[in-house]
Amino acid sequence: MAATKKMLTYLLPVQLVVVQLLTFFPEFVEKYYSNTVYPFISKTFRYIFGWLPFSVGDLFYSLGILLILRFIYISLTKKSVQKRELLWSLGATLSVMVFLFYALWGLNYARNNLYTRMELQKNEKSEEALLEYTSLLNKKISALHGQLTTNDTLAVVVPYTKNEIFAMVPEAYIPLSEKFPYLAYSPVSLKKSLLSLPLTYMGFAGYLNPFTGEAQVDYLMPEVALAVTCAHEIAHQIGIGFESEANFIGFLASVHHDDPYIQYSAYIMAYRYALFDLARTNTDLFEEYLEKTPKGIIKNIQEIENFWLRYDNKSEAYFKAFYEGYLRMNNQEEGMRSYSKMTDLLMAYTQKYEL
Repeated sequence: MAATKKMLTYLLPVQLVVVQLLTFFPEFVEKYYSNTVYPFISKTFRYIFGWLPFSVGDLFYSLGILLILRFIYISLTKKSVQKRELLWSLGATLSVMVFLFYALWGLNYARNNLYTRMELQKNEKSEEALLEYTSLLNKKISALHGQLTTNDTLAVVVPYTKNEIFAMVPEAYIPLSEKFPYLAYSPVSLKKSLLSLPLTYMGFAGYLNPFTGEAQVDYLMPEVALAVTCAHEIAHQIGIGFESEANFIGFLASVHHDDPYIQYSAYIMAYRYALFDLARTNTDLFEEYLEKTPKGIIKNIQEIENFWLRYDNKSEAYFKAFYEGYLRMNNQEEGMRSYSKMTDLLMAYTQKYEL
């Protein structure tokens, strides 16, 4: 048993090296993993766990936290020889977890990017192009806001319960998959996280559990932001690894939905990112667009911002720093800012397709 633990521990760095090497062969990963092995794994998990009304993955993680606390307690109370044995056990456990993570989902980080798969032209983001894109979004979201309210000073109020939104969002992938068949989504395994409160304090809106294939969403967040967040996590389920790409696919799915409130959720997210980019590029233009944006839309954006501010705390920075490292390790050099790179993808998409 001790020899097995040592062997597994020694295999941990080997696995990490292999994964990094695979990032140089995205076509291979695309063909033999993302389009062959992963769809079978993903659908199997969703058939097994999707019908359950609670999150199995959250229970696994809760148990994992208890086991980590147990390990810390034992490591502080046992003798030095036993501590060495515990370290071998920890190394072996990490090795197995890393193997399962990449085998069950994580290798999607090494597949072809969406620029390649959708045949989009990747261009340098000029101020002129960003301004044109922001103007397009402004027109789209202003028109939707006008449909959903009686006055441009009123915030949009989503008339659905959160459970109804959870039930509606997967339907968005039906029309999207007619355009891009590899984005088909069935069966469904979308769930509210049992850990929604801790997730909120950590500053995260949801996550995909790679060990159960469940899409977990923070159930506390405002309804106006909930739909596109659900669509984002579904994108991860169907093999979209990068956060920018999951944002992009979540947006596309939501705007393909026939319900205007689901569409509005997507445009709110995209418009926020566009405004953030504009603020970094040209503060005068940013202020100009704030002025020309209907006050009701600004109120919805502020509603989302205020939600996260209510749960702001010092520990969030540590969780974000850890996740930043995770993203960088998995081929996302921008770290947390990679979420906003969806703007680049959408700008490239609008050059080829109608939004």
